[in-house]
Amino acid sequence: MRLRFLVVDPNTQGDDCPAMQVNEETGDLAFVGETITDPDALTQLSASSGIKESETAILIPARMRKLILEALRELEDDPTIP
Repeated sequence: MRLRFLVVDPNTQGDDCPAMQVNEETGDLAFVGETITDPDALTQLSASSGIKESETAILIPARMRKLILEALRELEDDPTIP
């Protein structure tokens, strides 16, 4: 797997999270964020899509939406990413 950094929350204050990267070989996205541990939130998430043992639910702050959309638009124009 070869990951390329795309965007990090400008309010990280040095701890580099949350962030988004892309797998250059597959185009899959990788997100780093705070793990959701609230039982009620996990129940709600599981009810709609399920969470496998190998999966982790993470939280990406709303302030990142615009940055993520911009990064995704740039990816759409990148011929090197599947």
